[in-house]
Amino acid sequence: MRRGGRVVRARGGHGGRSAERGERTGAYVSENQNLLAEQRRALILDEVRRRGGVRVNELTRRLGVSDMTVRRDLDALSRQGMLEKVHGGAVPVVEASTHEPGFEAKSGLEPTAKEDIARAAARLVAPGTAIALSGGTTTYALAQHLLEVPDLTVVTNSVRVADVFHAAQRISGQRPGAATVVLTGGVRTPSDSLVGPVADRAIAALHFDLLFLGVHGISLEAGLSTPNLAEAETNRWLVQSARRVVVVADHTKWGTVGLSSFASLDQVDTLVTDAGLPADAREEVRDRLRLTVAGEDEDDEAV
Repeated sequence: MRRGGRVVRARGGHGGRSAERGERTGAYVSENQNLLAEQRRALILDEVRRRGGVRVNELTRRLGVSDMTVRRDLDALSRQGMLEKVHGGAVPVVEASTHEPGFEAKSGLEPTAKEDIARAAARLVAPGTAIALSGGTTTYALAQHLLEVPDLTVVTNSVRVADVFHAAQRISGQRPGAATVVLTGGVRTPSDSLVGPVADRAIAALHFDLLFLGVHGISLEAGLSTPNLAEAETNRWLVQSARRVVVVADHTKWGTVGLSSFASLDQVDTLVTDAGLPADAREEVRDRLRLTVAGEDEDDEAV
């Protein structure tokens, strides 16, 4: 092509490679633009935790969205206490072992994994049994999957869990086979659990077939732990009163240690988690207890 008396040669090879890259990038962008905000933010959190921090420009390339979209996502995650914004990106929140997020903040963490775990855990419940559900957002999700299991007796120290069953009864009336719910008394925690001497005495006088236990952290060394001392004591009574103990915890809880340990892994029968749990952690768990990975182990039966 002649421009201003000079001949400008087209770079066919390089241009072809650029076009090819553009096509690949365009396809990736198109695919990721279809992600829901919840899915996109879960991916961002995973990157922050896995790498110890990310930059905005890296996320825009990976997710195929604009800088503004990424910054809005980071703002939302920061407001919920899930990460810390820094200049040009985000880093994980460094939490003290005594830090206890509220129920709403925890609800936004790993929602898809919690739903998968709840669905898998619900298959472990047989009609007519006495079960206990501790406080937590994963046990809250589980409660919603248990509404159709007939003739359950449900003991819980979670205001939120009790509300799931009570709300269902208000809507449909006292139908045959509806669960009998026993809500312990006690002092309310930031995660809407009831703890303390009143809760402890109520739980100590009961016996249930199966306990579903949500945890703040789980590790080989510390076992099950929580940042709340009073909740740790109440959880000890829950474990002691149960014939079988099932921990429901997404993969981000693995390796987390709270202020107070309340049970060892030897006291747990089953861990129900999601597919994000790393292979080495799976091996360590399977050496000590039964492992159910939601979405992978579909042949679970009631225990």
